[in-house]
Amino acid sequence: MLQPAPLSLRARLAGYVALTKPRIIELLLVTTVPTMVVAEQGLPSLWLMVATVIGGTLAAGGANAINMYVDRDIDRLMERTRHRPLVTGVMEPRSALVFAIAIEVAAFVWLWAFVNLLSAVLAVLACLFYVFVYTLWLKRTSTSNIVIGGAAGAVPVLVGWSAVTNSLDWAPVVLFAIIFYWTPPHFWALAIKYRDDYEAASVPMLPVVASMRTTAVRIVAYTAVLFVLTLVFGPVAEMGLIYMVSALVLGSVFLWLAVQVLRTESSQLAMKLFGYSITYITLLFSAMAVDQLVRSGW
Repeated sequence: MLQPAPLSLRARLAGYVALTKPRIIELLLVTTVPTMVVAEQGLPSLWLMVATVIGGTLAAGGANAINMYVDRDIDRLMERTRHRPLVTGVMEPRSALVFAIAIEVAAFVWLWAFVNLLSAVLAVLACLFYVFVYTLWLKRTSTSNIVIGGAAGAVPVLVGWSAVTNSLDWAPVVLFAIIFYWTPPHFWALAIKYRDDYEAASVPMLPVVASMRTTAVRIVAYTAVLFVLTLVFGPVAEMGLIYMVSALVLGSVFLWLAVQVLRTESSQLAMKLFGYSITYITLLFSAMAVDQLVRSGW
């Protein structure tokens, strides 16, 4: 029997990178750096931003890699995930787990050494929550999986704020709430398209266990709370006109799209909402940074 050809170094390296879910990490970093600008009320030192981004990337990458290790059985059953490295055989499970733990430890050491202990602890706590609360418990057992589990994705704003101030305040708590309430409509909109995938894997995402209308109602409700929170953040963090106008316009479009999904119950519109949700969070946090930089005269 012919043995499969050994994988090239390039293929193995690509497998390790894929384990970290780079596209998700990009979204986390989009929220971290602007948060640092708001905390500084100007531009933090370049080294502090670089150090925080490196540490945050390692922490998020480690959490994502552990998630892939745990979920490799259901990833085989889902069209969207069947090309992941642990499914295709690019990587052995043990190697993936060792890699994941190693970069998570590296994240903690890096952040403690070059940022501060509070940021390091917060980053690792986010990983532990994502792995043990979301991946190992809620994802396969509860329709509230992404609601509660999404808290892990909101921690990077706390890391960014604490990197600058070495403390936490009401402003980062509101930012945490913004990401917390943004995550469910963002993810549910995607899950509508991949409903059959989640059903095949017996993962009780909301669109699997509830009607399209119920899912759309939840999307509208969470989007409405998100909209209010972005406006509350203005006075709490003493933001200026650039941010407030941006939050009002971007939030209005988000809510309008969510209502259209409810009105039409269209999976095509749900995917449009999903795409916009990424643009929304990117532009909202960019507006925060621009607002602070303009007001500080940078």
